[in-house]
Amino acid sequence: MRTSQVIGHTRGGGVRQRTANRQTPAGRSLLTRRQKLGGGRGLGRVLAIGLLLGSLAAPAAAQDIEPLHLVLTPSTPQLGQCMPNAKLEVTVRLTTDKVGFDRFDIRARNLPPNRDFTVFLLQQAGSPFGAAEYIGDFSTDASGNGRNTLQLIVQEAFSSTLVGSTRVRVDLNRVGVWFADPLDDDFCLGSNSPVTPFDGDNEAGVQAFNSANADPLPAP
Repeated sequence: MRTSQVIGHTRGGGVRQRTANRQTPAGRSLLTRRQKLGGGRGLGRVLAIGLLLGSLAAPAAAQDIEPLHLVLTPSTPQLGQCMPNAKLEVTVRLTTDKVGFDRFDIRARNLPPNRDFTVFLLQQAGSPFGAAEYIGDFSTDASGNGRNTLQLIVQEAFSSTLVGSTRVRVDLNRVGVWFADPLDDDFCLGSNSPVTPFDGDNEAGVQAFNSANADPLPAP
């Protein structure tokens, strides 16, 4: 950048020196200089507009991808009877190729109020679930409503593990949601409901919802 400034100054000085030697009228020299400055400003405006349009085009392109919609349903008939008006929907925007991650939006309505839930990508929607990836949480308010947006790889999510001496890949294209606290499912299953490991502290309630009745997330 400093080299460019020096060159510009040298050019300006050169023009003035030649003008003095040839006794060129000062007005012509000033006009030439103004023309050059005007051209520089014009080029700057063109570059600025190009950069602005480029910055606006990238997010727009990312939003052009058709989102995926999944409806999660209660994991068992008993849970369905205890939560007859519950609605849990997932919207996935596959934007990894554009911004480096996908957007996973989960929205809950009429779930049990004031509870925390954990969210997993799974090999299998229902028990025994297979490989699982813990991807986030959401909480419900006093009305049983909640929402969260997670940023992660969804379309190409997989588990890789050794089976004997062979590394095996398993795609994680199902979704499951658990009661985060072992006590949070007692309203439906009673105080002797099982404790499961589907939370960061290794203690959760049962799976509350899953995507067994929805299409699997797309494979890579």
